[in-house]
Amino acid sequence: MSDLTPTQEALRQHLMEYSVKTGDFTLKSGKKSTWFIDSKQSICRPEAMGLVAETLLSIIPDDATAIGGLTMGADPVAFITAGIAAAKGTYLRAFSVRKEVKDHGGGGRIAGALEPGDKVVITEDTVTRGISLLEAAHVVQEFGAEVVLLTAIVDRGGTCAAMAEAEGLTFRAVLSAPDLGFPFEGGV
Repeated sequence: MSDLTPTQEALRQHLMEYSVKTGDFTLKSGKKSTWFIDSKQSICRPEAMGLVAETLLSIIPDDATAIGGLTMGADPVAFITAGIAAAKGTYLRAFSVRKEVKDHGGGGRIAGALEPGDKVVITEDTVTRGISLLEAAHVVQEFGAEVVLLTAIVDRGGTCAAMAEAEGLTFRAVLSAPDLGFPFEGGV
């Protein structure tokens, strides 16, 4: 286990209690695993919301102006972090990237307060391969904003940093599979 801050350790303990399950699981990729994490079980509980935001705010670049990502995984992370940041005097606009183009109203894939030129943190609750992070990053770039960081509360796969680097982006996770006592899944 790496050296965790007290806030990371508190979040890790919450995840272990409410979000991590062991047994036989089939992952989204179809691969089998002996553990599964439903991090929303922690992220959406009031006692963990501050921990999520504090740990994320500790790694977000100072010049970031917006936070969001592919809807559902990113939504609670982005909205909680933006709200707590605002209470501390740091203003991050929050947004979601829809999975499909909306064909009515304003249309498009962006919902929320993203503006062209924003310096954006793309987030996710848990990543294994990081495909959703990259999909959201590409939509944000096409919208005219700059991606300054890809991040997740938990990196399950251990391959996101290399994947991000191949695209000229930076990835940082709050916690990793080894922090939770499991090996990386290798991006399965």
